[in-house]
Amino acid sequence: MGALGNLLWFFICGLIAGLIWILAGVLCCITIIGIPLGIQCFKFAELSFFPFGKEIAYGNGTISLLTNLLWLFIFGISMAVFFAVCGLILCITVIGIPFGLQMFKFARLALMPFGAQIVHAE
Repeated sequence: MGALGNLLWFFICGLIAGLIWILAGVLCCITIIGIPLGIQCFKFAELSFFPFGKEIAYGNGTISLLTNLLWLFIFGISMAVFFAVCGLILCITVIGIPFGLQMFKFARLALMPFGAQIVHAE
């Protein structure tokens, strides 16, 4: 499902999902303090364009926790709700279920993006 899934994903949902992460990254990069947040958003924008064949590994750490709490109040809740609603809409049909599951993956990522790393599934 890798190449075909990524191609279909890009035209159905990926372009919008990636642009949302890019917008959040640009808004974070306006301030000097927000640049690390913006850089992480740009990494996940790349993942949002072509997510099939990639997984997300969540790490731990005090700095990640504090950054995630800050992120949660700025962009996290609204992005997670958007991705979850899109996932529910996509799961209405059998064909859309794999795409809906990807949206749920992004909803979780929108809640806790810091300390997370992109891992290529094999």
